[in-house]
Amino acid sequence: MKFFIDTANLEQIKEAQDLGVLDGVTTNPSLMAKEGISGDENVINHYKAICAIVDGDVSAEVISTTYEEMIKEGEALAALDSKIVVKVPMIKDGVKAIKYFSKKGIKTNCTLVFTAGQALLAAKAGATYVSPFIGRLDDISTDGLALIEDIRLIYDNYQYPTQILAASVRHSAHILGCAKIGADVMTGPLSAILSLLKHPLTDSGLATFLADHAKAAGK
Repeated sequence: MKFFIDTANLEQIKEAQDLGVLDGVTTNPSLMAKEGISGDENVINHYKAICAIVDGDVSAEVISTTYEEMIKEGEALAALDSKIVVKVPMIKDGVKAIKYFSKKGIKTNCTLVFTAGQALLAAKAGATYVSPFIGRLDDISTDGLALIEDIRLIYDNYQYPTQILAASVRHSAHILGCAKIGADVMTGPLSAILSLLKHPLTDSGLATFLADHAKAAGK
């Protein structure tokens, strides 16, 4: 399973990249705003900065909601770097735009997916990635991981090449659940990735090893 980081924070992206497990980055307008990035030129330059850090795909979201404007905006984003994946919302014009981009060889990420039916439409249109938001479903007492299972079953039934990019991942249990089900990618905050490192027995075991080494060395 690929690991993407869901942030526009360059320092966090660098930290994840330095860890050696990062496969890509996802962003959205809210994450850009969180980092104080505003204005078209600044946003474009920020995408370029992210692409300079990572080796994998970088999702850049369109702001437009009409077909014509999404095409215009998406083509401009795709021209920035070969790593750019145009992130398109799951709306009627978005599905049409995904089909257009697919025919043009432009990678896409269909975002704001909350049902298997939406994921099926995205795959039919030729999306490179589909992003079901599991954490937001959990927030409304719906099983987000069950949606990943449903999409995996449908895609496997018909051999759709669209990759399941589990989004709105909050913690290590989400990551492991996605890995068990067979999600192709997960995207989450740096904290969720780093949480996989932690176990109290690892910490106590290391402390014991170091203490024993120091004792044997006469320190």
